[in-house]
Amino acid sequence: MKRQLMLAAAVLAAGNLSGLVAPAQAQPVGGPPPYARRDGPPPPRYEHRPPARPGQVWVPGHWRADGPRYTWAGGYWAHGRPGYRYVPEQWVRGPHGWVLRPGRWTR
Repeated sequence: MKRQLMLAAAVLAAGNLSGLVAPAQAQPVGGPPPYARRDGPPPPRYEHRPPARPGQVWVPGHWRADGPRYTWAGGYWAHGRPGYRYVPEQWVRGPHGWVLRPGRWTR
């Protein structure tokens, strides 16, 4: 038993000395996020907004990345949240390309 403990301690010490890292720490740092796109989306489409509904908020449509292309996701009515306003999806240009900032509720 004592020999097994000594062997395990030696293996751990050798790992620390040789610079081994856990797989979670071995990820590359920096570089573009996997969802960044080089080309920006087309201009937003005009959508006819249906008549207002009580207690509902219109969520406008937006372009969605679909492989190498963009596809249009149409707008829809969502349940409103008292005291909040809806900020729609928005494509923003970052240092590594275009990224879709998801829609969210904010005060």
